[in-house]
Amino acid sequence: MTSRARGFTLIELLLAISILAIIAVLGWRGLDSIVRSRETLTAGMDQSRGLQLAFAQMQSDCENMADGPLLRNRAFLQAEDNRITLVRMVLGENQPTRLQVVSYRVVDGVLTRRESASTRELTQLDGLWQAALSDTDPAAAVALQAGVQNMVMRFWVPTANSGVSVVSNAGGWRPAAGALTAGAPGVTVLPTGLEVSMTQQGLEIPMVKSFLLGAL
Repeated sequence: MTSRARGFTLIELLLAISILAIIAVLGWRGLDSIVRSRETLTAGMDQSRGLQLAFAQMQSDCENMADGPLLRNRAFLQAEDNRITLVRMVLGENQPTRLQVVSYRVVDGVLTRRESASTRELTQLDGLWQAALSDTDPAAAVALQAGVQNMVMRFWVPTANSGVSVVSNAGGWRPAAGALTAGAPGVTVLPTGLEVSMTQQGLEIPMVKSFLLGAL
């Protein structure tokens, strides 16, 4: 008696195909989730890297900030929400010290930096300072980072000795407001640090960096 080989029935084939289809869909969803997570992580890392580079440039500018005696009691730093304007020294090898106005702005979600022409003339510096404050400086602004929601600053004010007039009544972090001018009447202690907080769009926790003012 001959035996006949038994094959798969139609129901068994349909069941196997259905199982394979379910496995394929689950695998595709898992792979798609991994790809999306990787893209989001890469974008976040790119933004963080961009902000770190912007902070590095700010640190260089703050370290080279011009002091009061050099400016003869002129303003050297003005910070407010989404705006920083400062005067920095330009130090070249075998070159005299020159002064330059640098401004940081957050406009339409983009952090930009603009630097003026360098000069040794204080009267020319006054014009460069006013042009920076009014955003009429003809120098081109360089985009440092996109996707910035806001930029907030604070000053570190050291504790003064008894009987000494200071910018603030006590030491500690204070919201940045107005311009800092060395030698201004009634002010003998100025902030020694600047804290910058930048929040990326879509995030709630800001990236914070503190700088010494005039460390060099």
